[in-house]
Amino acid sequence: MRVIVTCGPSYEPIDAVRRITNFSTGELGILLANELVQNGHAVVCCKGVGATCPLPLQGARLVSFTTNDDLRAQLKVEADRGAIDALFHAAALCDYKVQQATGADGAALTSAKISSRQGVLTLVLEPLPKLIVELRKLFPDAKIVGWKYELDGGRDEAVAAGQRQMAEASSDACVVNGAAFGPGFGFCKRDEALIPFADKAELCRGLARWLAGTSTGGVRL
Repeated sequence: MRVIVTCGPSYEPIDAVRRITNFSTGELGILLANELVQNGHAVVCCKGVGATCPLPLQGARLVSFTTNDDLRAQLKVEADRGAIDALFHAAALCDYKVQQATGADGAALTSAKISSRQGVLTLVLEPLPKLIVELRKLFPDAKIVGWKYELDGGRDEAVAAGQRQMAEASSDACVVNGAAFGPGFGFCKRDEALIPFADKAELCRGLARWLAGTSTGGVRL
């Protein structure tokens, strides 16, 4: 199968030398891409340039991206190259971009590099559209798996967030993790029982089995 895995962080610029981003390392996506290659799939790994995981890709084709818009453009290129059978969207994209930076006097700052002598700065952040809700239109026949990393609440709330994502994005499944979920990962589909995985390696093996249409570790989907 032809498969895309997205991983690592995007960023949004503050000025020409500063940016906002997140802590994603890209490790899970690299592990998954390698697992899928070992299972015989042709894999494209779209990895954020800020990913810090040192693990090498083993046979996957690497596509680097910077901002959310850049990843969107890269995925459109891949869609134009031919049919994609599955997309695992593990990238940690920015939820906001900088609408405006202002100084202590309220005046907008437009310098390519905002001076460190400027003093107190105020950043106005503008919400960004969710890329995952666009994926079904780009890849109408693909199996699409999203990710939900939740920190607040408990396991039920985390799983509910994953279910909402699937409904909003018309995706096929969602991987849920984070402090709200607790140890390990949960793999959920609409109206089906949650499947737990203890760690990243177990999750990657389970996702590969799911893609092949076989058991994901004791539970057939």
